[in-house]
Amino acid sequence: MKNFLLVCCLSVVLGACSKSSAPKSSTSKEGKGWINLFDGKTFDGWKVGKNAESFKIEDGAIVVNGQVAHLFYVGPVQNHNFKNFQFKAKVMTLPGSNSGMYFHTQYQEESWPKKGFEVQVNNSHTDWRRTASLYAIQDVKETYVKDNEWYTEEIMVQGKKVTIKINDKVVNEYTEPDNVNLPNDMAERRIGSGTFALQAHDPKSKVYFKDIMVKVLPD
Repeated sequence: MKNFLLVCCLSVVLGACSKSSAPKSSTSKEGKGWINLFDGKTFDGWKVGKNAESFKIEDGAIVVNGQVAHLFYVGPVQNHNFKNFQFKAKVMTLPGSNSGMYFHTQYQEESWPKKGFEVQVNNSHTDWRRTASLYAIQDVKETYVKDNEWYTEEIMVQGKKVTIKINDKVVNEYTEPDNVNLPNDMAERRIGSGTFALQAHDPKSKVYFKDIMVKVLPD
């Protein structure tokens, strides 16, 4: 009987250990298909080159404040290469701040990313291109949200079409033309595939990002 009880106890302990060591599901509480890209505690799966000190983590959010830098997702989801997707984050800007969320981009050690598109984060900066602009491709002049308030900014890419939402409202839609003609300094701003990045614009800008997630869409 003692041996039987000992075996039972060991089984319970081993079972508990195996459960605790099992990988957690990456699907977010938002619903089926949504995957968290930021754990709220570490930069696991993210990489920044020059001026890495421009990014910090406070209270479950990425705080962006400092010299020009870009924080790229380099984690395991889709091997950080996304084509068709929905991407969203909760964002809060402080007055006079500027930032951006890139897609279809790739890691770059310094300067402004050459590849992919920037979706603007700017509610009161001197740059007239406001939040939800597809920067220098199809810009938004209106201001839809206020500084010092959390809002949701979402990017959806399906084929050649880009849809940008603020708080679930569509505010910008762009379809890349066939044989699109771009100037040389924008030659790599084309629909294709790539990863995501967050932008540190300047030391006077302070922007917060949290609940960063993606849903992969079929090709």
